[in-house]
Amino acid sequence: MKDRPTVLYDVPGPRARRRNILWTLLFLAAFAAVAWWVLVSLADKNQLEWSKWAPFFTDARVWETYVLPALKNTVIAAALAMVIALPLGALLGISRLSEHRAVRGMAGTVVEFFRAIPVLILMLFANAAYSEFTDISPETRPLYAVVTGLVLYNASVLAEVVRAGILALPAGQTDAAKAVGMRKGQTMAYVLLPQSVTAMLPALVSQLVVIVKDTALGGAMLGFSELLASVRPLSANYGANTIACFTVVAVVFVALNFALTTFASWLEGRLRRGKKSTGAVVGAGAVDELATPGEHLDAPGTPRDTR
Repeated sequence: MKDRPTVLYDVPGPRARRRNILWTLLFLAAFAAVAWWVLVSLADKNQLEWSKWAPFFTDARVWETYVLPALKNTVIAAALAMVIALPLGALLGISRLSEHRAVRGMAGTVVEFFRAIPVLILMLFANAAYSEFTDISPETRPLYAVVTGLVLYNASVLAEVVRAGILALPAGQTDAAKAVGMRKGQTMAYVLLPQSVTAMLPALVSQLVVIVKDTALGGAMLGFSELLASVRPLSANYGANTIACFTVVAVVFVALNFALTTFASWLEGRLRRGKKSTGAVVGAGAVDELATPGEHLDAPGTPRDTR
């Protein structure tokens, strides 16, 4: 019997290798040309002058007055949204796996409704509702509106992440729990959820990064003093250095999200070393492949075989 191939594609021959090298060189040349054109255009508009960038290195007031307070607001809004959306999303995801049709239907309706509405519209509606029906001061109202919009949208997405993580587990996990006499709630709390955490982490981290970035929508539409909104006063007070401001803000966003993903990767590795994993991993796009709210389940995490 012939040995099975050890690769998923045919090894390129000499002509294919030369063609790949040629395409790589052409791409690099095109990229270099575009980068050069961008730099020349910026230089022509005096955006690369040291005077535009110097305040970020020589003037501490740039950071103390504008960047750091705005970063603090971004972190506060994102942290509040994460803390509220994670347990709410878990509750909705577990409810969608309920054997009770009414619970499953209500949870599915909530998830599909808020997942279908853009997060910016949710923020605008929340801001209008707080203005009309509450006594929240106009200074803090944008924070409440941003957090509310982020929670409603991301909790519905996280609910699908949780559901996908539980459904990714082998059906034998539920059967084994039943065999030892565990009730449905015990099976979910002590068997399915703990094992699905490592499978859900990549998708969870992806959604948490989205939460951090979406705080910028509040600054653009609601006047929330977040990180991206600090560009306007910075540019107005330091010589119209818009490109420099956007670049610094982008670097801060990259650093913040990199710290978040690095911590999540460390946590995932620690969890995988601490216990045996099923090997299942839920990607960021897996939740869109799940069944509709009317899906029938024999037990939490075990779809009914309809063949």
